[in-house]
Amino acid sequence: MTEVNTMEADSNLPLLDVRAVSHDFDYPLFKDINLALNKGESIAIIGASGSGKSTLLNIFSTLLIPNKGEVYYNNKNIFNLSKNNLLKIRRNDFGIIFQAHYLFRGFNADENLKISELLSENDVDSNLLSSLNISHVMKQGIGELSGGQQQRLSCARVLVKKPKIIFADEPTGNLDFQTANEVMDVLFDYVQNNDAGLIMVTHETKIADKCDKVYKLNDYRLEQIK
Repeated sequence: MTEVNTMEADSNLPLLDVRAVSHDFDYPLFKDINLALNKGESIAIIGASGSGKSTLLNIFSTLLIPNKGEVYYNNKNIFNLSKNNLLKIRRNDFGIIFQAHYLFRGFNADENLKISELLSENDVDSNLLSSLNISHVMKQGIGELSGGQQQRLSCARVLVKKPKIIFADEPTGNLDFQTANEVMDVLFDYVQNNDAGLIMVTHETKIADKCDKVYKLNDYRLEQIK
């Protein structure tokens, strides 16, 4: 009975729990940041250029160690884990959609997704390609794709691995408003159907408002505005 109660308690913990995170470079960026991401939840972070939004996302996704504070995933402080365990989380549980797509330019679109298939041992879902409107460009080289098509391919590549948390840095930056809404609907559906979570950085307030919660990074602090 005790084990069952412990498991139930654990299942109610946040997917990601950020505690008192602060960071600076040659100048202060932010301090005492607290945030919790729950299963099935989407969070948007907005703020002026240079306020530290992308740096904050890099800390959440393990790409940068903060000067102060802790980030918990599965109730473990990720910055206390070994490099191998951290790599496993980054490879298997976290999906990162970068502002720069980092696609393999020597391969076509299909081959880029095949790499994700091999690494994750998951098959590409044809419905995913259709929902992102990229089924017809799979044989084209990366250089032949528009910026928007590359962005949607980048989203598909992340979703193939079936991450528990998606970290997205301006995921709709190269998209018109209608396409941006369609891509966000794909991400939201994934989060809801897989008990996953989404943390997104964006300049677009209309896109941010589609998320369950919205925070603004301003004057070194993170303020919840929705």
